Amino acid sequence: MRIIGRMLFVAMIALASLGAMSQQHTEQPASDQEIRIGNVMPYSGPLSEFGAIGQAEAAYFDMINARGGINGRKIRFITRDDNSDPAAAMELTRNLVERDDVQLMFGSFGTPGNLATRWYLNERKIPQLFVASGDEELSQAKAFPWTMGWQPPFRSEGRIYANYIQAYYPRKKIVVLWQNDQFGRTLYKGIQEGLGDLNRHVLVDIAFDIGDEHLEGHVSVLKRADADIFVFLGVPSTASKVIKLAASLNWHPVFIVNDASASIANAMAPAGLENSAGVVSAAFLKDPSDPAWKDDPAMKNWFAFMDKFYQVESANNSAALYGYAAAEALTQVLKQCGDDFSRDNIMRQAASLRDYKPSLALPSIRMNTSPDSYLPIKQMRLVQFDGRSWQPFGEVIETAFTEGAKR
Repeated sequence: MRIIGRMLFVAMIALASLGAMSQQHTEQPASDQEIRIGNVMPYSGPLSEFGAIGQAEAAYFDMINARGGINGRKIRFITRDDNSDPAAAMELTRNLVERDDVQLMFGSFGTPGNLATRWYLNERKIPQLFVASGDEELSQAKAFPWTMGWQPPFRSEGRIYANYIQAYYPRKKIVVLWQNDQFGRTLYKGIQEGLGDLNRHVLVDIAFDIGDEHLEGHVSVLKRADADIFVFLGVPSTASKVIKLAASLNWHPVFIVNDASASIANAMAPAGLENSAGVVSAAFLKDPSDPAWKDDPAMKNWFAFMDKFYQVESANNSAALYGYAAAEALTQVLKQCGDDFSRDNIMRQAASLRDYKPSLALPSIRMNTSPDSYLPIKQMRLVQFDGRSWQPFGEVIETAFTEGAKR
């Protein structure tokens, strides 16, 4: 059972209203028939390409319900559209808690929206699980014990690219094109920290906004810097345009793109497979459009799921696969709850994962949590696109982020 709501505009909320919010329903008793899960996604607006995450999660829970639910209970997944607006995310989350009586919030997308709702959810002791963001601030077990991340942190991902440059291209010149929001800034901060003294080799960095109409000019400026390495930090739709633009200018640097943009179907193919050959990234999930996984049992299950429950034109959407993998992980947590679906126990089980492997994670990637460690996935693999498939190289990389560290 799922409810997908669309909300294109929500009025700004006064900060003072947070303190005046009703304290009722702090611990809703779990229904004997269903588990109510709330979610907020950008189904419209500048980041709508990531709405596929929520759609796949809804379809995944449809599949779980068709199989009888979890421990005798059906899932009611209630997902709303925040249009990538943190104020809307706050209002929608409050409504999901106070009107829809959800037992937990799961997988809501984006750093600003999750940060906007974190204080409210923690004050009311409502699990905010497996948020769709790699911001470290959303995995602070001691300060915010009801909020837990899922994917490797953006800053650590940035450090991986810096370490790669140091190891393979220590004296080469670098340019960076980064998305001008918290997501892009955090990735770039990790690169800067990882490069250390080698930051002097960054000749030019340019920030761009979602929907930027000057990408061609940006790429032209970066090419004129005569750099050897081009680092792109942003979303897949922009990555494909940038890779294609560089090729049209007959510029072929070492190309590094962040994990969210490392999708064959959503970035490499639209840019042109020949233009994308050689692109380097870091990953923790399989790419559904990568032929390397065509005989993989988990990927076969994915395509069967897409055919029966999602039913879209293409099953190769990496954002949808991300949603499937996150929903699978939450299902594991809920199964561990037994007959106790209180919020306390849901959070306790989320903090008790031991070497759990999402079926669509890359080999050797595991989820581990504890009451002091709220970062479930702590590994990534460097991969390079050969024009057809992602080829892993090097060892599995452990992210270096220490939870609770001062910045």
